[in-house]
Amino acid sequence: MESVSKSISKLLRRPKQSSVLPEELCRRFSLAEIKIATNNFDNDLVIHQWGFCRAYKGFIDDCTRTVTIKRLITKSGQGFEHLLRTEVLLLCQLRHPNLVPLIGYCIDEDENILVCEFMVNGCLYRKLYKDHDKDPLPWKQRLKICVGVASVLHYLHTGVKHTIIHHDVKLDNILLDEKWEAKLSDFLSSKTCPPNLSTVRFVYREEDTTFLIHGTMGLHLDAEFLVSGMVTDKSDVYSFGMVLLQLLCCRKPSYVVDWARKHIQEGTINEMIDPYLRGKIAPECLKIYLDIATSCIRTKGVDRPTMGEVEIELEHALQLQESADAASKDGVDPSGEYNYPIVEYTGPASPTPEPEDSIWDSDSTTSADLSFNTTMPNNQ
Repeated sequence: MESVSKSISKLLRRPKQSSVLPEELCRRFSLAEIKIATNNFDNDLVIHQWGFCRAYKGFIDDCTRTVTIKRLITKSGQGFEHLLRTEVLLLCQLRHPNLVPLIGYCIDEDENILVCEFMVNGCLYRKLYKDHDKDPLPWKQRLKICVGVASVLHYLHTGVKHTIIHHDVKLDNILLDEKWEAKLSDFLSSKTCPPNLSTVRFVYREEDTTFLIHGTMGLHLDAEFLVSGMVTDKSDVYSFGMVLLQLLCCRKPSYVVDWARKHIQEGTINEMIDPYLRGKIAPECLKIYLDIATSCIRTKGVDRPTMGEVEIELEHALQLQESADAASKDGVDPSGEYNYPIVEYTGPASPTPEPEDSIWDSDSTTSADLSFNTTMPNNQ
């Protein structure tokens, strides 16, 4: 861990135009090797595309090893090269079971490319939305994915000497290995704090903001960043809260918050949940999960929990689900999941807030204040 801190310190001190990368930390590929690995960037090998990146399935070491090759597809000179170097320096040193392992990189002829381990089950975005109808993710699997991502974010915020803010937490950047374990990827927009400071705000340069706001990332940013142009570790907490709501509701980020707000205010929580999950979530687990999600996306960062607190509560929610499964006497449905009563909100009605207010403020109702009536799913 000491070597990580030293290298990150060097990164913080390094002049903006420096081209030095410590090659001993990971493998450097030539552009020729990358072209061979991707059959000259064959479109048939594209496995995902988002923002300014395109990911290819590639084959290296005489086709004996399958990898993911992430290529920046917008060429902006030093700006993009600087972002790639930051990601290389971080990924080749950080060690956590929920981080995507970095194999190497290529910076050659205006190409900026990362080579990472291939994740058999792809990205969470594709699994949740594109594969949902034919092969939906079970609830307990979604919970385990959330715990894994919370764990690695907690590590980045407090587990290394210099706090690291990912600042692009979204479904596209959460990959799934052969065991369906979550792996956080894409550190192009990450920021490393100065020593001894765990909550630091950064003012973005114009070229950074252009890169970050375009594409899908802007949908996951909290209002504090959009207004001030500054980011803290609580920005990651907000983005992670968006992920939690998406996994529960199976709704796109552009309107998942409004969707959840509407149904919580109207007392129709069941209607906001992914139809596949209705009747498959233990009521006690759902109550904890909603409390976590709504607290993460409170308007003010200071009112949001830390990632350590989020991780603990998610582990609690998972334990509640597993305990309820073990004690369930209502049988298992054909998908292998247990049947539970469908929860309905019966708490006091709350007036619709003014546009500048938010039900996610710290003094607003969260699931901790909710009470539930239960009904069994049809035919149960």
